[in-house]
Amino acid sequence: MKYVIILGDGMADEPLAELGGRTPLEYAEIPNMDRIAREGRCGMLRTVPDGFEPGSDVANLSILGYDPRNSYTGRGPLEAASMGIDLGDAEMAYRCNLVAIRNGVMEDFNAGHISSAEGAELLRDLDAALGRVRVYPGISYRNLMVVPRARGAVTTPPHDIVGRSVREFLPRGDDAELLRDCMERSREVFAGHPVNLRRVQEGKTPATEIWPWSGGRKPSLTPFREKYGLAGAVISAVDLLSGIARLAGMEVIRVPGATGFLDTDYEAKARYAVDALDRLDFVYMHVEAPDEAGHMGSVEEKVRAIERLDEAIGIVLDRPDTTVAVLPDHPTPIRLKTHTADPIPFAVLGKGRDAVSAFSEREAAEGSFGLMQAPGLLSLLFSR
Repeated sequence: MKYVIILGDGMADEPLAELGGRTPLEYAEIPNMDRIAREGRCGMLRTVPDGFEPGSDVANLSILGYDPRNSYTGRGPLEAASMGIDLGDAEMAYRCNLVAIRNGVMEDFNAGHISSAEGAELLRDLDAALGRVRVYPGISYRNLMVVPRARGAVTTPPHDIVGRSVREFLPRGDDAELLRDCMERSREVFAGHPVNLRRVQEGKTPATEIWPWSGGRKPSLTPFREKYGLAGAVISAVDLLSGIARLAGMEVIRVPGATGFLDTDYEAKARYAVDALDRLDFVYMHVEAPDEAGHMGSVEEKVRAIERLDEAIGIVLDRPDTTVAVLPDHPTPIRLKTHTADPIPFAVLGKGRDAVSAFSEREAAEGSFGLMQAPGLLSLLFSR
């Protein structure tokens, strides 16, 4: 038996008046997700333990069976692992967004979805100006900062404060002064930078500065094969998921055309997942697009992303002898434009059947799995 989890980041949502009181999952045309629910079993999954911020880092660790209460140190070190940065004992890594702040207000947490090449150019010049703190370019606005001899700081995800004054959300704690200084340096370097001048001329949002958040030290994860006795891989366009995979000793499968945004190649991810199952036992296929649409507050884009993911799922369902699960990692409600910690719906094809007829938040709540804690999902999936 082979196993696949298909994860639509942030797919879960709330009923929306503009959709006639339905959620995006209820409104979207998703025959393949509905088939998994109708011919399989459903339930609800709590992916964020009490006391944790509802981030994709915590949620995906949980779904892969790594209890964040024992394994989570921050998002930064997970992304560092993906980028091949081996943190020393005294170092901490922070996720480092390129953002747009105007008049003290967080206008855009992703600087208009700045391109990876533009971000790399900005960070190259910033790195030269920072001294002992290093910054590393990632994908689009998603970059990394490494602080030596770090003591830590309390930070806030920038996507949680769009449209709000940043003053009360600036870093606090032992390393706050250092982080704030780096932010100030970035404002100086980015002001008048050729990248930003070109973006303004093209009518795009410039990156006004960096925003470091979710710092931590290198975590230790039990190898996936040791934990489950199976060979597994992750398919994702974002460093967070690739980092978790590397720390867990899983294979990282790179897919051409996977962007981490709305224009990602959904079907290519599905084809690569199916091909990988010829030599592996388990594939975790992560798609970021629904979450990005949720952060944008775009109902249309979220529905479209869900429907395009559903089309790709049909490729996976064509493979015989495969147990398939579909789920989000957390809700990203259109109304809030950020994550919540509410339980999410999940459906599994290949573990029996219940009376649920479609895949959605309300339908899955009636499923026979009931409410589960996420770290137990893979044990359920792999059980004979």
